[in-house]
Amino acid sequence: MSKPVIAEKSPIKVELEKDKVYLWCSCGASKNQPFCDASHKGTELKPFKFSVQETQDKYLCRCKHTGNPPYCDGTHKTLK
Repeated sequence: MSKPVIAEKSPIKVELEKDKVYLWCSCGASKNQPFCDASHKGTELKPFKFSVQETQDKYLCRCKHTGNPPYCDGTHKTLK
């Protein structure tokens, strides 16, 4: 797999905790969307590691085609 699968054509609102390290699923196969569960093993895709500076709600991408990973940028609206 070199291209991600679309997990959902909508973002998901999550509360992200300050200074916690997250792994966002970039392959779309994780059963723990939007976070990585290592389903990408054996593919060319890798999870996206990130953290936030303050605890806050954010909308994370589940279509896996965002131009601003891990955040939703509306790209899901253009996918078929």
